[in-house]
Amino acid sequence: MKKVTSIRLALLLIAIFSSASLIAYQVNDEARDFKLKNIDGKFVSLADYDKAKGFIVIFTCNHCPFSVAYEDRIIKLQDKYASKGFPVIAINPNDVKKVPGDSFENMVLRAKEKKFNFPYLRDESQEIAKSFGATRTPHVFVLNKQNEKLIVRYIGAIDNNTEEEENVSIRYVEDAVDALLENKTVPLSQTKAIGCTIKWAE
Repeated sequence: MKKVTSIRLALLLIAIFSSASLIAYQVNDEARDFKLKNIDGKFVSLADYDKAKGFIVIFTCNHCPFSVAYEDRIIKLQDKYASKGFPVIAINPNDVKKVPGDSFENMVLRAKEKKFNFPYLRDESQEIAKSFGATRTPHVFVLNKQNEKLIVRYIGAIDNNTEEEENVSIRYVEDAVDALLENKTVPLSQTKAIGCTIKWAE
């Protein structure tokens, strides 16, 4: 009986410490920096962007039809906002054992095929996705730099139509970034991310 109790206690402590190491950001939380491998083989961190006013961090992938549907829109976000101080940072967190199509090699091929104009990083350990609290692809986190701190100002979807860009009536990410550029409050700080579930390693 004592042995069973000890095992249960050990499992409980492991669960507690494991969950404590994950942050799952909420709006207005401070996000921490990271360093992940880009498709060019170099490692990228947010600190590399010393002139950035913030970031559009998007968890996405190769295989998910929702992510594929948003690729052109993500390219446009980079075109529109990188020069204004809010570059796109795309991160692929999927476990390649479950989804071989999301391997680093396939990321390189997809980025070349679509002519991605933004960093496309591999979250091999899935630690960054877990710390952000990302659950889907695509899942967006708009960060605003304040006194060298990165504050989460928006979490959720890119816009309100996952199928056709021409039918979009609310551009959540653009509205958030536009507000931040004007030093205004983000009009809608959180929406539901619509997409494929992130494929976690077992």
